[in-house]
Amino acid sequence: MLHFLLRKIGYSIVVLWGVVSLVFFLFNILPADPARLTLGQRSDLSSLENVRKELNLDKSMAMRYVLYLNDLSPIAIVANDQDTKAKYACVSLISFTEKDLVIKKPYLGRSYRTKRLVSSVIAEALPGTALLALSAMLLATIVGLFLGILAAFYKGTWIDSGSIAASVAGISMPSFFAGLIIAYVFGYLLHDYTGLDMTGSLWEYDALSGQRHLALRNLMLPAFALGIRPLAIITQLTRSSMLDVLSQDYIRTAYAKGLSSQQVIWRHALPNALNPVVTAISGWMAELLAGSFFVEFIFGWKGLGKLTVDALEKFDFPLVMGAVLVSALIFVVVSLVADLVYARLDPRVRL
Repeated sequence: MLHFLLRKIGYSIVVLWGVVSLVFFLFNILPADPARLTLGQRSDLSSLENVRKELNLDKSMAMRYVLYLNDLSPIAIVANDQDTKAKYACVSLISFTEKDLVIKKPYLGRSYRTKRLVSSVIAEALPGTALLALSAMLLATIVGLFLGILAAFYKGTWIDSGSIAASVAGISMPSFFAGLIIAYVFGYLLHDYTGLDMTGSLWEYDALSGQRHLALRNLMLPAFALGIRPLAIITQLTRSSMLDVLSQDYIRTAYAKGLSSQQVIWRHALPNALNPVVTAISGWMAELLAGSFFVEFIFGWKGLGKLTVDALEKFDFPLVMGAVLVSALIFVVVSLVADLVYARLDPRVRL
């Protein structure tokens, strides 16, 4: 198991390095001038030169790449002056003449627009995305397992046909299209009956008092829109896996022993049918955490996706790069955890 874990961690590090490299070179070949984006168009040449030096734009591409990796690495070599140590909030491990080997948090830079630390801005937006993704995945898992079990148990009936038709429709519908339809139907046409708005976030502010209050109702529509596709896939996977398990000899033996249908399904069939479903759930969980951009933008939900889209509109490259890297890190970590869970459920995976 340890060898399996180390191998998976190695793969994850390679994937993250590839994403970091791609993001760096992609945003460094753009024609926009980061110094002008930081200071504005009416800046003088002296200020521009100072900012270019601060952002390492006066150095070669290769050197900027090395410095970028140094900023992101939790173990790095930095100058041992007070300003640098305050910038990275680091702890020294080994001190040299002019440099220190330190432990630090990954440094993602500062926003061009607000001058705030990118890590702080992302930390404020991430809980909204996490709540939305968890709600969507919880909805998809519960309803998908229920429909899949029903479809397998009542194979060949209208319940089976209806579940298959609904799941095919859900798979064929992209999240952004589903979001537009759901927002228009339930947030606009049926607003008087549902009481739901087309847009809204987790917190709402009173116009008079300025106090904020929790608005969980705003979570319902985006969670529904985001969970449609994983729900459909979980339904089909559960149905297929359950049909395969229900045809096994030990299931017929369980029935022969006098066990009820509920006991056979919940105690014997479902646990053995969950391996592909667990894989799908973990994969979709990572994708929902990292890829709810369009749904957040459509519903005005304040999270990592909306933050990234807004930053792209304003050419705030450090914020976009930081959001992309955090999304990639989430995807890799969740996939790694899923591999470990899958290996625990099925020891053959370790081979």
